[in-house]
Amino acid sequence: MVKNRKWLAILLSAAMAMSLNTFGVMAGAEETEAVEDTADGETPLVVGYSPFNSKFSPFFAETAYDQDVQKMTNVYLLNSDRTGAIIYKGIEGETIEYNGTDYTYYGPADLEVTENEDGTVFYDFTLRDDLVFSDGEPVTIDDVIFSMYVRCDPTYDGSATLFSQPIEGLAEYRSGVDTLFNLLVAAGEDNTDYTYWDEETQTAFWADYNQAGEAFAQEIVDYCKAAGYNAEDDSVAVCAANWGFELADDATAKDFWDTMVEAYEGDIQTLSSTETAGSSVFELMEDYDAYTVGIETGESAPSITGIQKTGDNSLRIVATQVDATLIYQLGVEISPLHYYGDVELYDYDNNSFGFPKGDLSLVRAKTTEPLGAGPYKFVKFENGVVNFEANENYFLGTPKIKYLNFREVQDEDKLNGVVTGTIDITDPSFSADKVEAIQQANGGELTGDVISTDTVDNLGYGYIGINARNVSVGGDPASDASKNLRRAFATIFSVYRDVAIDSYYGERASVINYPISNTSWAAPQPTDDDYEIAFSTDVNGDPIYTSDMSTDDKYAAAKEAALGFFEAAGYTVEDGKVTAAPEGAKLEYEVQIPADGSGDHPAFMILTLARDAFAELGINLIVTDLTNSSDLWTGLEAHQVDMWCAAWGATVDPDMYQVYFSGVGDEGREAGGSNYMYEIEDPELDEMILAARESTDQEYRKLMYKACLDTIISWACEIPIYQRQNAIIFSTERVNMDTVTPDITTFYNWYAEIENIEMN
Repeated sequence: MVKNRKWLAILLSAAMAMSLNTFGVMAGAEETEAVEDTADGETPLVVGYSPFNSKFSPFFAETAYDQDVQKMTNVYLLNSDRTGAIIYKGIEGETIEYNGTDYTYYGPADLEVTENEDGTVFYDFTLRDDLVFSDGEPVTIDDVIFSMYVRCDPTYDGSATLFSQPIEGLAEYRSGVDTLFNLLVAAGEDNTDYTYWDEETQTAFWADYNQAGEAFAQEIVDYCKAAGYNAEDDSVAVCAANWGFELADDATAKDFWDTMVEAYEGDIQTLSSTETAGSSVFELMEDYDAYTVGIETGESAPSITGIQKTGDNSLRIVATQVDATLIYQLGVEISPLHYYGDVELYDYDNNSFGFPKGDLSLVRAKTTEPLGAGPYKFVKFENGVVNFEANENYFLGTPKIKYLNFREVQDEDKLNGVVTGTIDITDPSFSADKVEAIQQANGGELTGDVISTDTVDNLGYGYIGINARNVSVGGDPASDASKNLRRAFATIFSVYRDVAIDSYYGERASVINYPISNTSWAAPQPTDDDYEIAFSTDVNGDPIYTSDMSTDDKYAAAKEAALGFFEAAGYTVEDGKVTAAPEGAKLEYEVQIPADGSGDHPAFMILTLARDAFAELGINLIVTDLTNSSDLWTGLEAHQVDMWCAAWGATVDPDMYQVYFSGVGDEGREAGGSNYMYEIEDPELDEMILAARESTDQEYRKLMYKACLDTIISWACEIPIYQRQNAIIFSTERVNMDTVTPDITTFYNWYAEIENIEMN
């Protein structure tokens, strides 16, 4: 089966979970002309970027690139320091030492957190009184309240997840309301109950919906043919079979759509994001926005009791329980009520918050043109360039550089753009050839007269994943036999990590031993007493390797240990080879790697060496090098991938709910959004994940997360591979490097103090 989709969920959840004072430089641009001064003689700062989707709204931006555009124009209720820690005293500033230097951090507000005896938590915000939006209007606490209510509206469908937090009264506010779209779909095309809409509306909706569904299915058919997966004269049914759906021979595109809807039990949102060949069904509807309005079908609270205006410049958020992740969601962009909403519709005392509840059309109308109190004002987006102008009202001072451009550039042109003068700042992939090219431009150094290079650990890590259900014995993913089967693979993969990562990255990456980014405060350190090398013990728990072993000795020891795991899993082992598999297991497994069909991936050498090692042991490991990485994600969604290579994006907070929580035995809780890939089902792991969430004691949480990491390793569903570095490069000739943000870190990038940067 082949599929293609836009895979944004993991990266976006990471980006949205911790948006405080962060945006990533992404590259790209097709223009090659040199940077020219503007009409008034000011030289713009040009940053290379990948293509934008024009959703520059603080509420509805989706891609990381669009997020960065709106972040330049906005301020956040909370900021963070160089380690990602929250700044609680933003008004007067907090001085915190980093790398031997004291730095003072400021923000729009002060925050005081109080944990009460009854289990509730107060988050008391005080907003500074000198904040002004870029259009000259003052920033007030009402703007903050408006910004929160938009994200908590029953019809909100942006990427922020404030609506899922344990805020008092939030569930009651969102209950009893659903979108007209969802209600019409649930009612069906033959509905005759017109309590909430009229027949004309229903008829128009189904005409629009059906044509969009048919177009959605046809787009899949066309994609399969264009990509060469199907012949040009293949029927819809033949193409659908290649997509994983069985249809009658004479099926139409409409039949294909109806079959997908049935398979997803009417969950159009998930269907649309999972099965897409490019467009969502909502984009294909001619009048989708008309059906996003909320319809009240039951009891619904008029306000959120846990969002309390406590003064002209203050606000209290009441949480019903301790949740360590909530504070990161509260740091919302402070968006102007007068721009995104309607001041005539704001009356806090009478439960009106700047827009009609259940109708975000006012907010959606401003999606392409952001406005806020950030360092720069959005001017326009045209010809692949986002134009900004300095905001003279920025609370940290008017930026020294008057004009800023985010320019779309092709990835391969990033480095050359800096050398030739079309780009001032960008982030090329930090591969060996890029390092060599930078050194050549500088006469042998990474930082020189032409290019200045700054490297930080990437907020994330590379791994090899194993699906617990597909790689199991007897259909029981949690059994000891199944875990031993996966440990056999993990042991062989692990032993080849050092040589592969050194070959691909050299000093630009390091091997890691736990499934967590080294940037996290919860990451185990080699100096910890209980630190272990991943998958370095045999089936009896004894060390596989000794300090005096040569590399070849380690490879031989790993193969011997793998045989022990296979045998413990129920495989027949004779004369040093596996000859038969137990019920539900196989002698052949596939691992997919998105290496562009050319082996260009950090883990590719691991797989090729492992394939040869497994062949000696009687196991056929099929290495499939994908030319289209989207095929991997859709295969994972369909639970059809045994093993794969990928990378996780991370957040400042090490919460593991999104990736590993299974919801087993916990009625009312859904599995984490990405656990479908591993299919881990471990009630004890779930318990620990929740316990770590329900405390703000960092030492306690670190202990709990270490226990979680050990449990994840025991499942052998994820083999941690590498922590790589990111590079930000600057034109030394055009950017005054003495004014660039000092001590750049993973959590405090070059733009954190963009107001201070000057051109030469």
